[in-house]
Amino acid sequence: MARMHSKKRGRSGSERPPTKTVPEWVEYSAPEVEDLVVDFGKKGMSPALIGQTLRDQYGIPSVKNVTGKSVVRILVEGGVKVDYPHDLLELIKRAMRMRKHLKENTGDVHNRVKLSHVESKIKRLVKYYTKVGKLPEGWVYDPEAAALLVK
Repeated sequence: MARMHSKKRGRSGSERPPTKTVPEWVEYSAPEVEDLVVDFGKKGMSPALIGQTLRDQYGIPSVKNVTGKSVVRILVEGGVKVDYPHDLLELIKRAMRMRKHLKENTGDVHNRVKLSHVESKIKRLVKYYTKVGKLPEGWVYDPEAAALLVK
C-alpha cells in the first residue's frame, strides 16, 4: 500500500519480533518489567522511549509479549497519568518545529506543503481520539494553544 502523502511504497523501519512467545534468554519476569515501566514513566519518559530503553539496555524485545499488556496500559494501572496520546504530541512537536523554520525561512515552499500534511494528520488523529474518548469532546487543534500544550 502506498504512503499517505507521497507516491512511494517503501516499507523501511524496524520489525517486531516474529513470535508472540517470550524468548528463554529474557532475564526479567512480568512483574519486574511492569515495575521498570512504571519507574520510567514516573521519570517522565514517553511510552516509545520506555520500550526502546527496555529493548536496548535491558534486553526485553517486547513488553507486550512479556507482560501481556501494552506500555500505556501498564502506566495507567501504575498510576502514571497519560494526558494526551504520545503520537499526537509528537506530531504537534513536529508541526511546531516546522512553523519555527517557516518563520525564519519564508521562501521554503516545500516545508509549507509538508506542514499542511502534518497538520492534516493531526486533525485526523484528533477526530479519531475524540471519537474513542481519549480526548475531550470538542477538542480542536489550534497551533498556538498546541504550542503551550507541548511546552
